Amino acid sequence: MKKVGIVMGSASDLPIVKKAMDTLDSFSVPYEAHVYSAHRTPHEAASFASKARENGFGVIIAAAGMAAHLAGAIAAQTTLPVIGIPCKSDKLDGMDALLSTVQMPSGIPVATVAIDGATNAALLACQILALSDIELAKKLDEKRRADAKKVLEKDHEIMLGLNKQ
Repeated sequence: MKKVGIVMGSASDLPIVKKAMDTLDSFSVPYEAHVYSAHRTPHEAASFASKARENGFGVIIAAAGMAAHLAGAIAAQTTLPVIGIPCKSDKLDGMDALLSTVQMPSGIPVATVAIDGATNAALLACQILALSDIELAKKLDEKRRADAKKVLEKDHEIMLGLNKQ
């Protein structure tokens, strides 16, 4: 199975990124995490991205806050799918990160999840890898069924407890 590369712009992004790691762990998807800044370590970030395919990665998740150029900087160096997680900061509630991550120039796509949306980033990474991994696809299908079951159980509880007839 291909690995997921996880790059965060700062170690302060780790609490958010940990949710992606936990999700990948739940699907037994291997990953490798790094701290590379688009601005402070651009050569290291570019080297990681440009060698990612040959190093066994199938998709890269990039998490950053504030100006959030990391996902775009990574995407500029690889044709692997890149998923950006805009991280909330005390400035602008993460809207700056969201706009910086989602507004990419034509030809350099970055799939972008919600602000602090690490779980969905990991799930999207799993879905991408599942295109060529039937066992992973089955695990994703199973999770969807389990999630639906939980919702229907809550619906049943609401029906029994709140509806008056």
